[in-house]
Amino acid sequence: MVGNDLLEERLARISQLARGLERRKDDLLIAAAEDAGFPVKITGLEVDLGVEHLRSMREEIPWVAGGQPYGTIGAILPYDAPAVVLARLGGAALLTGNRLRFSFSSWTPRSAAILADISSDIGPLEPVLGEDNRRFGDQCVADPAVRLLFMSGASPVGETYRAQFEAFDKLFFAGPGGMPAAVVFADADVEAASRFIARRAFVNGGQYCTTIKKALIHRSLYPQIRDAILAAVSKLRVGDPLAPTTDVGPIRVERTRLLLERALSLCGKGRRLVGRIEGEWVYPLVLESEDIPDLEMFGPFLALKAFDDPNQAVEELNRTRYGFLLSTFGTLPDGARELFDENFGMVHNNPDFFLTPLRLPFGGRKASGWILERTANGWRERDGAFLYSKELVKNAT
Repeated sequence: MVGNDLLEERLARISQLARGLERRKDDLLIAAAEDAGFPVKITGLEVDLGVEHLRSMREEIPWVAGGQPYGTIGAILPYDAPAVVLARLGGAALLTGNRLRFSFSSWTPRSAAILADISSDIGPLEPVLGEDNRRFGDQCVADPAVRLLFMSGASPVGETYRAQFEAFDKLFFAGPGGMPAAVVFADADVEAASRFIARRAFVNGGQYCTTIKKALIHRSLYPQIRDAILAAVSKLRVGDPLAPTTDVGPIRVERTRLLLERALSLCGKGRRLVGRIEGEWVYPLVLESEDIPDLEMFGPFLALKAFDDPNQAVEELNRTRYGFLLSTFGTLPDGARELFDENFGMVHNNPDFFLTPLRLPFGGRKASGWILERTANGWRERDGAFLYSKELVKNAT
């Protein structure tokens, strides 16, 4: 059991991290815009979300009661929302008494320098700058002090570390989101569904693993929802990421642009309703298609499809290789909720948020993620959504 004095010391460090993010907010906005083209108004919301999350970490104390820390945790922060990931993972590591050694995406050198500066005075946080991520991962494998490794990325990344899982006590792989979906049934609230899909498809230029990439819509509502989505997209401003009114900045990460181009080529039989690619400038792409491929996607892309039979729509959604996230609107067919829970890590029913709340369970199934964990009876593999703080302690009550 952690004593009150030690717990308050941990919470003080968490508060220090929150103050650092808040103090350097303006610097982080500029850095994210210059690094990856992220709009300042979105990065500002991210930083605020991270600060609020850290300042409410006391809520998570019951989750970790009686648990023991693993020791040193290794992690590589993604190029999207690194401040949010640091708040979520760093806050959990500090609360649970672990040490967090973390590196950064090569696409975010300016953001990395600021986050490293914020973290460097907080003892259990160990930022690593300028290190090739593959080399950083190899160092984590070789260092016996690193007992837990948190990795994210494309499927081959996960398989690389799966082959070396015995170097750790626990290995997390947050795999590709695939094409996070929304499904709209016949009795759904048209305005609520349209608003959520349009916002969540193109927030941050669609560069979160949780952004919607396809929507299956009951045919009776399809024209209304399609038109409402297109109306919302027409109001999005594509331009200078430093301008406070910009919604979508340039897509600077080449791999993301290649994924978008591949998706367009594979959706060749579909009809493009709006959007285009002009180098780094990608104007939000909305397509309608009867045959939406099952892809690993990132960026401002949304495919729409009408359906008649709700049960067939449920079957189609569940066939995906990427069981990451699904948002549902309206009344589900009998048995659909259970099937969705079996196939997706995160299922949101009639959601209404802009940025995903950080205290919701996070994680996917199938190719979208897994956890390998050493137990007294050998190794256990599982998937599905998890709570960061709970996973960073052993034997929590």
